[in-house]
Amino acid sequence: MDDLELNPRILAAVRKANLVSFPAILNLSSADVERRTKLSANDVRILLQTISRRVFKNPSATALELYQGTCPKSLRVSSLSTGCEVLDAFLRGGILSPGITEIAGESAAGKTQLCMQLCLSVQRSTVNGGLDGGAVYICTEDVFPSKRLHQLIENFQKRLSATKYHQLKLGDNIFIEHLSERDQLVHCIQYRIPLLLKQSRVKLIVVDSLAALFRCEFSPREAARRARHLQTLGAQLHRLSWLHDVPVVCVNQVTANMSNNSSSHSNQCQLIPALGLAWSNLVQTRLMLGRTNYKLSSFDAAGHQPQPADTERTVPETAGVPVRTMEVVFAPHLPNDTCYFVVEAAGVRGLR
Repeated sequence: MDDLELNPRILAAVRKANLVSFPAILNLSSADVERRTKLSANDVRILLQTISRRVFKNPSATALELYQGTCPKSLRVSSLSTGCEVLDAFLRGGILSPGITEIAGESAAGKTQLCMQLCLSVQRSTVNGGLDGGAVYICTEDVFPSKRLHQLIENFQKRLSATKYHQLKLGDNIFIEHLSERDQLVHCIQYRIPLLLKQSRVKLIVVDSLAALFRCEFSPREAARRARHLQTLGAQLHRLSWLHDVPVVCVNQVTANMSNNSSSHSNQCQLIPALGLAWSNLVQTRLMLGRTNYKLSSFDAAGHQPQPADTERTVPETAGVPVRTMEVVFAPHLPNDTCYFVVEAAGVRGLR
C-alpha cells in the first residue's frame, strides 16, 4: 500500500480506516470507501483507479494496434493451419490460438480426420502455418485410429513440402491418451497436460470428444450439475490455452432439434451440437461438419461447388468420394458461411 503513488493525505486516511490490502478496498463500493475514509468522491476515484492499475496488469490494445500487429505479443492472435490451403483461406488462417474451437457434426462427418490432420500440421514451423510443437490427443470414444494416423503421416509429408519438414518424426510428437470417465479427463487436464505444456513439447490439445463422457454420466435430471462441471472444465481449458498460447480443439456430437420451429413434415431433422447452452458459452469458434449426397465427380473440373438448386439431386454411391460440408456457426473473426471438403487417403482437402 505504501508503494502507491498517491497523495500522503489519501494514504493516511486509508490507514486510519484500517484498509490495509487491495482486496479490502476493491471489495467495497465507492460510497463505502468514502464513509470509512472520510475522503471526497474525487479522492476515492483516484484511489480506486490507482489500485486497479496496480492489480490488473494484463496489457491492453486498440483495434488498430491489433490490425497492424503492433500490440503486445501476449495479445496477438495466431492461427494453426489445417494442412489445406483451401480450408485455411476459408477460416482466414486456420484454427485460432489461443481459445477453444469446437468441431461438431454427425457420425462419419470427418471430425476425427480433421483433428488428426491438425496434429500433424501443428508440428510444422510457424512460417509454414504450424506452431512448431507436438499435440495431445485425448480419445474418449472408440479406440484411436492409429492405422489411419500412420497413413496420414506417410501422405502428409508428400503433400506438404516445407523446409526441413520431411525430417520431423511426426508420430513421436503426438501424445495419445484413452479416457473413459469424466474424473480421468479432469485429472489429465489439471495435472498431466500442464507438465507437457511447461516443457514446451505440446502446442495443441484435442479432446475427442466431450459429449461422450458428459452425456453418459449425467441423467437429464442432472442438467444443472452437468452444466457446473462443464463450466469448470471449460475454464481449465481456457486457462491452459491462454497461459501457454495453445489452441484447444474439442469434438462434439450432435442431437436432434425437437423444438416447435423444426418442420414436422420434413424427413430430415435439424441437428444441433450437444451439451447445450452451458457449453456453447465456453466455445470461441464453432465449426459444424456434415455429410451431403454429393460425390466428388459432381463437381466440375475447376472444383466449383454445386448449386443450391441441385440439393434434391442424388448421386449413385459409386460415383466418387463423398463430399462433406464445413459450416462456421459462430466465430469472432468469421461470418457464417459454408464450404465443401472431402476426406481422401492423403487427408482432408477443401474444394474451391
